[in-house]
Amino acid sequence: MEYLSTGKILVIDLATSKIEETALDESLVSEKIGGAGITKHLCEKYLNDDPIVIGTGLLTGTTCPASAGGLITAKSPVTGKLCHCPIIYKVGIEIKFSGYDYIVVKGVSDNPVYLWIHDGVADISDASGIWGKDVWESTDSLRKLMGDDLIQTMVIGKAGENRSDYAQICYNYWSSPDRFGLGKLFGSKKLKGLAFRGMGLIEVADHENFVRRSLEILKEIKTNDFMTKKGIAEIASAIGEAGIKEWLEPIVHRHSADYFTPYATNTAVFFDEDPKRVEESKVAEPGVLISDVPALLAFKKLGLSAEDTGRALKACAKYGIDPAAVAGLSGKSSLKEIVDSFDGLSGTVALKGKGIFSPWCPLKPIFNDFGLSGDAAEAEAWWERRQAVAMIFGIQPIFSVMCPELSEENMLELAGIGTELDLTQEILDKVVADLLK
Repeated sequence: MEYLSTGKILVIDLATSKIEETALDESLVSEKIGGAGITKHLCEKYLNDDPIVIGTGLLTGTTCPASAGGLITAKSPVTGKLCHCPIIYKVGIEIKFSGYDYIVVKGVSDNPVYLWIHDGVADISDASGIWGKDVWESTDSLRKLMGDDLIQTMVIGKAGENRSDYAQICYNYWSSPDRFGLGKLFGSKKLKGLAFRGMGLIEVADHENFVRRSLEILKEIKTNDFMTKKGIAEIASAIGEAGIKEWLEPIVHRHSADYFTPYATNTAVFFDEDPKRVEESKVAEPGVLISDVPALLAFKKLGLSAEDTGRALKACAKYGIDPAAVAGLSGKSSLKEIVDSFDGLSGTVALKGKGIFSPWCPLKPIFNDFGLSGDAAEAEAWWERRQAVAMIFGIQPIFSVMCPELSEENMLELAGIGTELDLTQEILDKVVADLLK
């Protein structure tokens, strides 16, 4: 595969320490397009090896608006279903730039390891020095070891090492959309995590037209009213949560967007430093970055203050545990009791819909109605299709449910310009149907 791609699939066997590269066949892209379409295919191909497949969308890392996404596809150790967990922030694009479109991790290591993937090279490295460390310590250690603060990581904390059903794979320092216990799967393989860095370039078949159409779509997006808003509180308000903006505002530091995403879906809050501080903080860990709307709201509904909610989210991120599960199952209402409940958490967290996409992304349109009638079943079916399409092309999932201008037609058009393949609506419909069956 020559365009919009590195053209390579990496296969790593933790049991034997064998590393292989295979070519990404253009015929596979013509059939499955990319992202979740291909990660599911690879999971089925290596089914007997209980694989974890990490992938990027066909448009990931391009000038297509919101092309920030990657994904992890694996069989959830909690639900038993094949699931697709979004990769957010800037981790997804770093995976592709590091030299691979897809990474298959199979087998079980005898000892703790991490994977260092950089500039088309992959190494299996001893993780004994970071096994037992929390997510933040692990990320700091990996960046210090490699001498590069721009390294992007996905690692587990103590919850994953202890094989908790609620363990998350975290991205850099922050909680992730993992509602599937994939952190437990990492822990069971003795895989502490992965680190990515790369300076790769993505070839585009018709780069001038690709950039032109990308900018035309971006211009259309900028006419939408949501472009006057930013941050996680605006998202919560848009889905009907009254008072959230006023509750959170006293600790808001700033808002940030994922790669090339026109809306800032993440909000950094400070509680150990003045939130309005403009200069670099003098405190090592002044706050936390929040991207998880349901978890934020769940802690608020327990009666926690905004500050204690921030502290609870920070503790969850460092421990590598799903904050929504903690809020829903701990049965506690004070910060200390909530943090103390991590090791003894028990119960079942129901996933809405088919349970294959993460309800980290709100299960309804945000800011725009997308022409939906208001019927709950219609909205659920729309949401699942929208998530499937986002994870095929590599679109930031939350942005996908707020932006009608980023249509399936536009994504297919950009994919066709970028690859010179005949990727039709019929092919997309077939890939989506296969993901949702």
